[in-house]
Amino acid sequence: MSFEEEEAFEHTLLVVREVSVYKIPPRASSGGYKCGEWLQSDKIWTGRLRVVSCKDRCEIRLEDPNSAELFAACFVHPGQRESAVETVLDSSRYFVLKIEDGRGKHAFIGLGFAERNEAFDFNVALSDHEKYVRREHEKEIAGGEVGDDTHIDIHPAVNHRLKEGETIRINVKPKPTSGTGMLSAAGLCGPGKPKPLGLGPPPGLGKIRSPLPPPPNDPVAARIGSTSHVVGPKSPKDSLSDLSPLERNLPPATGSGSAKTTAAGWAAF
Repeated sequence: MSFEEEEAFEHTLLVVREVSVYKIPPRASSGGYKCGEWLQSDKIWTGRLRVVSCKDRCEIRLEDPNSAELFAACFVHPGQRESAVETVLDSSRYFVLKIEDGRGKHAFIGLGFAERNEAFDFNVALSDHEKYVRREHEKEIAGGEVGDDTHIDIHPAVNHRLKEGETIRINVKPKPTSGTGMLSAAGLCGPGKPKPLGLGPPPGLGKIRSPLPPPPNDPVAARIGSTSHVVGPKSPKDSLSDLSPLERNLPPATGSGSAKTTAAGWAAF
């Protein structure tokens, strides 16, 4: 693509469907223009506005909305925005444009937007074109874009992909086959027999200490002692101490010899 073909491309930056154009009086002072001095009877045209970027130059075209016929054009050259488009002192919706007929003649007209956001977009479009021109100019000074072969990346990207034939080895600790948690660690769960837990005796079941003797002349201890003597439990009888039933069932003694035998037998028993 040649430079002439690239220059022929136009980029539309903004389109406003309806704007108003006014015939303005000459500048009264060097301070600037005031839209309050423009009368509604001075409105000379209403139509569409287009902001077009043509390489280094920006064009503000006032066109008929139906036939697209050009009414007037304002050319904004690099670094000459203030002389081509001037803001008024008493409003943000009105501007003064320097229009040219292409034969060296120029005139100043008033431009008004119906909404503030449309005027804001108009300023943004002009600023975007200035940034584009400045960026292209810096590229030309630097000698154009640098080729990929001579470009040195200060922070090269790290390639973490595996090479051909390269593998990764991950060591995973095997889990125990049976028993988990604290029971397995204590040896209570597993393939072998369960181990009994060696529990110590509860506190207080060791050596039983004898109670301390009561103090002398203690009325409470004397009363408890007298009660134990009276109501104390009876000692169990020996099963061999009472032999009266056995003696009655024995045969009567016939003589001293039998008596000795019986006594000897009882003694043996």
